[in-house]
Amino acid sequence: MPAIVVAKVRVTDPVKYETYKPLAKKAIEAFGGRYLVRGAEPHAVEGDAPAARYVIVEFDSVETVHRFYDSPEYRAAREARAGASIAEIIALEGV
Repeated sequence: MPAIVVAKVRVTDPVKYETYKPLAKKAIEAFGGRYLVRGAEPHAVEGDAPAARYVIVEFDSVETVHRFYDSPEYRAAREARAGASIAEIIALEGV
């Protein structure tokens, strides 16, 4: 079953965050991930839209998401992102 990763990110250091983006892209692609949304600003349809950027990525499965997240490739990306943003990341099983 496919899995969707939703990341809500508040960037606190835009310059440092730029070093994270290519590392994350490489790791996502290495695990067969496909960007559906990358860095989009939310447009409120109902309620308030939080000030954040959103990234949505599709993977083959939740198991693949965990392998990706714990991989050396994404660990390097997370280290590059440390101190540059505050993120909430969740994985959801798709249909």
